[in-house]
Amino acid sequence: MGSTESPTPVQAPVCSIVNSGPAAPATDSKPKKKICCACPDTKRLRDECIVEYGESACTKWIEAHKQCLRAEGFKV
Repeated sequence: MGSTESPTPVQAPVCSIVNSGPAAPATDSKPKKKICCACPDTKRLRDECIVEYGESACTKWIEAHKQCLRAEGFKV
């Protein structure tokens, strides 16, 4: 248990792209992925931080993940 190795990354769920019917116009800001599959990098960092240090110590990663989700078209 006294190992200094970093934790093994958690495998993200396999997600599919949401089928929105016919090709949407380029100006459509509707998300193309399910929220669980968007921004896997910031999600992993946020989750690892919360598990290790608690939610109150991880506002930087929580906000970074929210910003990434907004950029993907989600309203969070």
